[in-house]
Amino acid sequence: MALLLPRRTPSSSLFVKTIGTVRAGQLRRFSDTSRFYQTQSTATMEVELTAPNGRKWVQPLGLFINNEFVKGGSGQTIASINPTTEEEICSVAAASADDVDVAVEAARKAFKDASWKSLSGTERGALMTKLADLVEQHAETLATIETLDNGKPYSVSISEDVPEVSKVLRYYAGYADKNFGQVIDVGPEKFAYTIKEPVGVCGQIIPWNYPLDMAAWKLGPALCCGNTVVLKLAEQTPLSMLYVAKLVKEAGFPPGVVNIINGYGREAGAALVQHPKVDKVAFTGSTATGKEIMKMASATMKNITLETGGKSPLIVFEDADLENAVTWSHGGIMSNQGQICTATSRILVQEKVYDEFVEKFKAKVKEISVVGDPFEETTFQGPQVTKAQYERVLGFIESGKSEGATIAMGGEPAPPKGKGFYIAPTVFTNVKPSMRIFREEIFGPCVALVSFKTEEEALQLANDTTYGLGAAVFTKDLVRAHRVAREIEAGMVWINSSNDSDFRIPFGGVKQSGIGRELGEAGLQPYCNVKAIHVNMAA
Repeated sequence: MALLLPRRTPSSSLFVKTIGTVRAGQLRRFSDTSRFYQTQSTATMEVELTAPNGRKWVQPLGLFINNEFVKGGSGQTIASINPTTEEEICSVAAASADDVDVAVEAARKAFKDASWKSLSGTERGALMTKLADLVEQHAETLATIETLDNGKPYSVSISEDVPEVSKVLRYYAGYADKNFGQVIDVGPEKFAYTIKEPVGVCGQIIPWNYPLDMAAWKLGPALCCGNTVVLKLAEQTPLSMLYVAKLVKEAGFPPGVVNIINGYGREAGAALVQHPKVDKVAFTGSTATGKEIMKMASATMKNITLETGGKSPLIVFEDADLENAVTWSHGGIMSNQGQICTATSRILVQEKVYDEFVEKFKAKVKEISVVGDPFEETTFQGPQVTKAQYERVLGFIESGKSEGATIAMGGEPAPPKGKGFYIAPTVFTNVKPSMRIFREEIFGPCVALVSFKTEEEALQLANDTTYGLGAAVFTKDLVRAHRVAREIEAGMVWINSSNDSDFRIPFGGVKQSGIGRELGEAGLQPYCNVKAIHVNMAA
């Protein structure tokens, strides 16, 4: 089905007009084109934006606490950068530790207030369904914001990312009045039963690669179970979820149930994780940061869910359908600019078909991985999200070259118009398992291709990692497929596909790829406490 994209404006620059009074000296040039400006008053909490596709909206800039946008107490701001043009889109308020405390207190008060606590599961589900409806109604605006702020293709934002938000919310809305306890038969002298209670105030921290979807994955089960939330956005990509905050209020959620803050991880994130009135922490991001969160949360023994890094293997046996394997392998690493925790970035191919696979894979990259403006319909790959991530990926490419790997294609910056954090899709061959590009998470459009001889060798290579998030197996022998899937050390295994996740199926890893599960029915467990009640019937 063809996607109908909004028409582009004549210029690719971004026009910004602030709502509010502009003081003298606050007008400054925004881009190289003199007629495009940003004007921003310190008093305003919103700004009118126009994106390159012509869509206009009013963008919130503040901290969303108690259903209102407020300034940060410190006056700090964070500039959000368009990775396509390297220009500033706007600046948003940055939360200090004191602001986090205000947000947590709001969430704590809401958790105990009858306006939320006394709602039935059916009523909570109705609020979540209303929010899902509003997300769908604002889909084009949300997709535009996501693409502008993150750099992913608009075609992906509108057809995949935004629909995922409403699907996840609807899924957990359906569970809100079906998350039952149970009666346990222990004999006639005792009546024993369990009830599921919300954990309390949930501190949730999301990454920059899927700002909308990762927020939905966390908000959905938390709200379904009756918790309240302080959601900290990634400082690199705060804009889309700040817009969703307006929809939260419009949907009718009581003040304080959902609080959404911007802020740096070292300040706002650390304050949230360590706050004594936060009962649970859920985090998606790097393994290194996940370890620090575990340390900080341990002081108050918080319930934690972590989804961290990955270096997922994809195994292609010689009997596999190579065309199918190549198609899924390409999507498994090159989609979303390679910025996927489950990216199948280590492709292990049986010796007999290795050379043929490499040539087919390179041809697929040339055919599909069109690098360009994310608002163009033909674009498959946009820029990396930030300059820091761009430089990190280029550093890994240099490491691969210095350690002796061969760059079969790509391996250099690729800005279509001389600007933007673009990197050509990169294929490494002659890769040894000791190399950094084989062992460490690159989080970019870079793949390492390695040959193997036997099933045992494939498994050894696949499991030779500290990570254990996802894996994929390609073979026509389904007995072998199931056998290998059982032996791979990962939380998820795809057979004859890659990164084919679904919101109804548990998502999570083993080893240093995280703790706990999100999505599916399993995603509810971290957000409930099971209380056992014993009744002495003989009394």
